[in-house]
Amino acid sequence: MFGSSLEIKSPEQVEVMRRAGLVVADALAAVRDAVRPGISTAQLDKVAEDLIRSRGAVPSFLGYGEPPFPATICASVNEAVVHGIPGPRVLAEGDVVSIDCGAIVDGWHGDAAITVAVGEVPDDVRTLMAVTEESLWRGLAAARVGGRVGDISHAIEHYVRDQGDYGIVEDYTGHGIGTAMHLPPDVPNYGRPGRGPRLKQGLALAVEPMVTLGTHQTRIARDEWTVVTTDGSLAAHFEHTFALTEKGVWVLTAHDGGRAALERLGVPFGAPDGAV
Repeated sequence: MFGSSLEIKSPEQVEVMRRAGLVVADALAAVRDAVRPGISTAQLDKVAEDLIRSRGAVPSFLGYGEPPFPATICASVNEAVVHGIPGPRVLAEGDVVSIDCGAIVDGWHGDAAITVAVGEVPDDVRTLMAVTEESLWRGLAAARVGGRVGDISHAIEHYVRDQGDYGIVEDYTGHGIGTAMHLPPDVPNYGRPGRGPRLKQGLALAVEPMVTLGTHQTRIARDEWTVVTTDGSLAAHFEHTFALTEKGVWVLTAHDGGRAALERLGVPFGAPDGAV
């Protein structure tokens, strides 16, 4: 059902989204395991597509948008922030690659992203990745029924700003998700608490901080998809899809439903009884 332009899911619909989320989680795990110096981003794309289709699911990204996105994953290397198109590029020692992946099960979407180091990378890059991933969890932990989207945005920004002089990408945001990959509302990675649409039970959102070692400013490359930092600085991107249940936050694209991180942050775990 829809309320105030937001798609509100029944518990049964959230259960289907959880199935889609687990397909995405498995695909990202398979790609993470495949990342190594010498592998191409096209080969990583095949790993993800093969796994998604083997589960009876459909890749969300393939054919999406205009021009149609030509692959199953986004593979964004080094200064590429998001929407990188997989192809012949071969990963090298010291690269970082952000993998964004979506899958559809019975018409319902899951969407998540990780950033993976290729071999050894400098300490500042490792720290960037850790800060970005933790900011995602801080944002998820700020979500609660009756709260506002801005609570999530503020929690992400506040954590990143406390860690150092990083760029928080402003032109690309998280989003609602469900019967389509992108639904209202937008979920910025910066902002003031208590602002924006109210968070309701049955709402599902994809939260995805994008953080750089330099500027927050970006541009779109000639392929009309890949978003890169204007100063060439490296970027990291982490994302999860979550739903708000009567119990709390349920991270649909995390294998454990987000239990470990949410409990570490003192937030109720929202999975229904007997589910993970």
